[in-house]
Order: sequence, then C-alpha cells, then structure tokens
Amino acid sequence: MDHPIDRRSFVKNSSLAVAGSVIAGPSILEAKKRKADPVRIGFIGTGGRGRTHVNNILDLEGVVCPAICDIDPKAVELTREIFKNKSLSQPKVYASDEYSFRDMLEKEKLDGVVISTNWTWHTPMCLDAMKAGVYVGVEVSGAFSVDECWDLVNTHQQTGTHLMILENVCYRRDVMAVLNMARDNLFGELIHARGGYLHDLRKVKFNDGKGGLAFGEHAAGEARWRTEHSVHRNGDLYPTHGLGPVGVMMDQNRGNRLTTISSVATKSRSLKNYIRKHPKGGEKHEYDKISWRLGDVVTSTITTARGETIILTHDTNLPRPYSLGFRVQGIEGLIDFDYGTRRIYIEDQSQPHRWDDAEGWLKKYDHELWRKYESKALGSGHGGMDFFLDRAFVESVRRKEAPVLDVYDAATWRSITPLSERSIQQQGMPQHIPDFTGGRWIKRKPVFGLGDI
Repeated sequence: MDHPIDRRSFVKNSSLAVAGSVIAGPSILEAKKRKADPVRIGFIGTGGRGRTHVNNILDLEGVVCPAICDIDPKAVELTREIFKNKSLSQPKVYASDEYSFRDMLEKEKLDGVVISTNWTWHTPMCLDAMKAGVYVGVEVSGAFSVDECWDLVNTHQQTGTHLMILENVCYRRDVMAVLNMARDNLFGELIHARGGYLHDLRKVKFNDGKGGLAFGEHAAGEARWRTEHSVHRNGDLYPTHGLGPVGVMMDQNRGNRLTTISSVATKSRSLKNYIRKHPKGGEKHEYDKISWRLGDVVTSTITTARGETIILTHDTNLPRPYSLGFRVQGIEGLIDFDYGTRRIYIEDQSQPHRWDDAEGWLKKYDHELWRKYESKALGSGHGGMDFFLDRAFVESVRRKEAPVLDVYDAATWRSITPLSERSIQQQGMPQHIPDFTGGRWIKRKPVFGLGDI
C-alpha cells in the first residue's frame, strides 16, 4: 500500500531539514520535568552484558538499585564490586533458584527492571515483570515461537506496562547519522537495505575458561547455553542488530511494516572443522560426532508494506572480522557502512560510477544526541552507544512513557527467528510476518531519534 506519510513533508514538519543537514531543534531536545523521587531499577541477570547495564545505569542521575537477581555466585560477586567501587549501598540479592526473579518482582518496590539472562528466560521474565507493573528493558534475542511474541504484546495491552527492547545498535553513531540522511531525503525514496550479524563466535561457543573445548553445563560464559542453539535450530538466531537500525529508517511499525520473510541456509561445516583443527580437539573428540543444525550462513529476504526489501544475514560460525554489513539505498543514492567499509554514492554529487568516502557525510549528519552527550558516552560500552540505550530506558521509566523501541518492535524483530526457521524448513517458502500493532502502524508516527532520548 502507499506510504501514509510523505517523507519530504515529514522532514519539513519535523523541523529537521536545515540547509541540507539534519539538526534537531532545542525545543525537541528539551527534557521534560523530572520527578524528584529516585528511579528504582532492578537487574535480572548480571553476567557480562548485565554488568554493563548495571555500571551505566548506576552512573545516571536519580537512580537507585535496591536489588539484583542472579544464581551465578561469580556474577553476583563481580556486580557487588561495581557497587563498592561507586561507594553505593549494596543491593539485596535474589539467588536461591531459577525463579528467584519472581520473589524480587513481588517483594521489591521497583519502577523498572533490566533483563539480561540467557534467551530462554527472556519472555517468561518479561511477562512476569509486566504483570507486576514493572517497566521492562529486555536484552535482544530471537523468539522461540511467534506465539510468545503475541504474549508480549497482549500482556502489555492488558496491563498497560511498557517494554523496551534494548537494541543498542540503533544508537550507534554512524547508524544515527545515516538515519538523519534518510530523513533528510539524501538517498531519495528508500528502496532497499541490508544488515545482519556477521560475528565469528566459535571461541564463544566453545569455552571452558581454560582454552579448551566445552559447551553446556560445564562451560564458561555464553557457551553454557548459546551453543545448544546451533545444535538444535536452523534460522536467523540473532536478527535485531541488523534489522533494528534499518527497520527504524524504514519507519517500521510507524507508517510502514514488515510483511513477509523468506529464508535459506547453507550447509553446516565450520563448527566441525573448528573442532577438528583445535589443539584440544581432533577427529577423536566427542564433539566431532555432533550433527550441527545451524547453517553457516542464513540469508533472509524481508518485504515491507511500502514496497522496500531488506536482506538480513546471520553468520556466526565462519572465520571473519566482525561486521553488521549495513547498506541503505534509495532512488537517488546509497551508502555502505560498517567498521571496515564507509562509502557513499549520491547521484549528481558523486562522480559517475565512483564511490565517495562517507566520513564527511557522516560528520555532516552527526546526530544531535551524539554531539550533546559524546563526553558522557565515552567508556559506556560498544563505542558509547550503550550510554544512549541505558539513558533512554531510564528516562522512559522516569517519565512513565512508551519507549522509542517498544513492545511492538520487540515482537516484530524477535519473530524473525521462528519465521526464518519455518521458511528454511519449507525450502525458502515466504512466511507472513504478523501485524503486531493491529493496524495501528498506519497512523503511528516515527519517534526514534526525534527527541532527547
């Protein structure tokens, strides 16, 4: 169907187009009056990722943490050190069993909770928190079924409790600059985008903490749970880093929506090869007999209601440098950008058939949030984007407002995993992506990057 928001009118009405550049006006960035009471944030899961959130959020003004929940004694010990180093009162610890988070939600007076556990627990923890009236920030993952995505949406609508998906790449500096470019119509009407998760995780998937090969119960870190997905599942297991940013640029759930997905997978060879070549592995290693299900490369093609396509790639088993492989393309130009590639072509401004270095364009369209908070963002994790993510969550909780990456985004992005699995099982057959907004996407307006969070 036709896009209900004319992009040029949107840019003009949003006061974004200024001399060909995107600069948010002071009225947009002016923070709303804050409550005097401190924001009480709890944490469920304090492993490596969880501790990053703990460290960042405790540095924000007007935040206290009364309690944490984790059944790993080492993780609790390291989290206590963060409080000690910041000269803060130690939180109450809930750690008796896997369901201790329910005790924390029931007994503590929390305004919000950050969930950073292994993927299996994300949905049940989110549902219990929303039912308890506690604002949820949940780390990124794919869902195990489309039904659980609907559970998130239905519980939000029944309880009125908000959920924010903690997709930090949406706040990456170059991503936000390209978002400004798209909103300033630099590429013209958008046609196509690419993104993905291309990250060699073999050392993460086999980690006994001593340089050996191990996954499951006796492993260390994410190898205790993440590797099992490669044994049993074949799909895009981690879609949000690639899809989140380009979804925002294409106004997903806010004037546009994702409609279908078709996925294919290559054969699985790299994990077996890694085990055979490992100094502590070989053909006689017990893991050599495992039949790995996850294809080494999973490629998905997604269509939108407005007529764009998105190519999403999942590649975590092959040797390669880290990349998210972004491309944003319109009728007047395109940009390829990532840590190793920053090139742009704009019709009538670039030399025909020659790429330009994108650095100048990225600086010109640098987002106001980064210009304003760069000094505070340094050292927060992932190049600074974690500062913006954690700040946005806390401010949404403080104001009791819907987050800029909300439950409908969470449901849509997480549904990609089970839908890609189903499509692969059916030899690439397109799968319908549900409209989790119930038709509200037609009238909902874009919000990400247009305010002070």
